[in-house]
Amino acid sequence: MKCKYFYRFGLGHLYIVEESGSIVGIHFSKCFDNVELKETPLIKKTFEEIEEYMTGKRQKFDVPFKITGGTEFMNRVWNVVAQIPYGEVITYKELATRCGNDKASRIIGSSLNRNPLPLLIPCHRVIGTNGSLVGYKGGLKLKEKILKIEKEHVSTTIKNA
Repeated sequence: MKCKYFYRFGLGHLYIVEESGSIVGIHFSKCFDNVELKETPLIKKTFEEIEEYMTGKRQKFDVPFKITGGTEFMNRVWNVVAQIPYGEVITYKELATRCGNDKASRIIGSSLNRNPLPLLIPCHRVIGTNGSLVGYKGGLKLKEKILKIEKEHVSTTIKNA
């Protein structure tokens, strides 16, 4: 059974989906018709971790999540993106190279747009070749905010080390 719940946060709404003890979806919207909402302990914990992340108190998520759906290539893209360290960014071109096809920047963009677990799979860490912020499900304002939080807190961590 899927459990779903949405929260108001930061720059909008966050809709979290749990299935069989794993988070399987995060959406930046509240527009889901005919959906029964049920908050579970895991969904609540996920939202709490996201709140901590958005305030710079958390750099890594501990909640169990599972990628469902997507093509073989999309899954490869999402798995590579999941390995991008906190506070770092790479370009679409670099991501395409890491995925084994340095000419696949467009397909990479499409895959990131379909990322079922934004934040947990940090597609916001992928930027344009010229350093510009391009494409993000939650909007460029949110992408900019998240990257700023990471940049500020990764610097603090390094300085305090």
